[in-house]
Amino acid sequence: MALTIDYTGKTVVVIGGTSGINLGIAEMFAEHGAAVAVASRSAEKVARAVERLSTRGGTALGRAFDVRDVAAVAAGLADFHRELGPFDVLVSGAAGNFPAPALGMSANAFRAVVDIDLLGTYHVAREGFQYLRKPGAALINISAPQAFQPSELQAHVCAAKAGVEMLTRVLAMEWGPEGVRVNSIVPGPIAGTEGMARLAPTPAIQARVAETVPLRRSGAVEDVAHAALFLGSPLASFVSGATLAVDGASTLAGFGMLMGELKAAFTAQAGARR
Repeated sequence: MALTIDYTGKTVVVIGGTSGINLGIAEMFAEHGAAVAVASRSAEKVARAVERLSTRGGTALGRAFDVRDVAAVAAGLADFHRELGPFDVLVSGAAGNFPAPALGMSANAFRAVVDIDLLGTYHVAREGFQYLRKPGAALINISAPQAFQPSELQAHVCAAKAGVEMLTRVLAMEWGPEGVRVNSIVPGPIAGTEGMARLAPTPAIQARVAETVPLRRSGAVEDVAHAALFLGSPLASFVSGATLAVDGASTLAGFGMLMGELKAAFTAQAGARR
């Protein structure tokens, strides 16, 4: 039987889906026929994203809430369910990041990233499970190379994303009997995103980063969105507990060059402030 990627009549929820990679994922699902709901902390970003998604031809809905607040997550997802019905795909992509040495950030700063990336992912998964269609539904967590590669100035992100990866595997085991597939996507250096701007803050650094990727380019938002489209579809019906790297093999080549450039830029900025 030939299978195609068509989300007509399907509902897709993208948490963090109002900018960058996550908005690109939401747009890709909308362009393939899905009714799409997005959420983030900023009501203004939510409104802009919904307007943009509405031009892609399908139903679009948005809510503003903070993934660190489990009650807010529960209320927001319940709203989506009332408006759109059961979820076919739930993408958990809210994340926070900033470069800082372990001794140069407060406990609250460390906790903020862990709360958004790891605890937020758990909140979305836990509260969203009841609305996922079974069997065949999919939860997709957006992870990062720092989950596997220890990186200076990224202790908080490394700890949080490593937790996301293990959570993904455990949920795949626990939810498999219900027919729900759980996977993660690990984007590499993706051009034009806030993450790239934070970790490679100048065009010169971005160009050097692209040169270190075995495919000799940075990725595009569409590259990650296509991966999400696949993982949510029947084409991936026997894929669960997997980590799909969308990185041009950059993780295999090592994350050190990017982190070295980041450390040099951070050190230079710190010296200039003295």
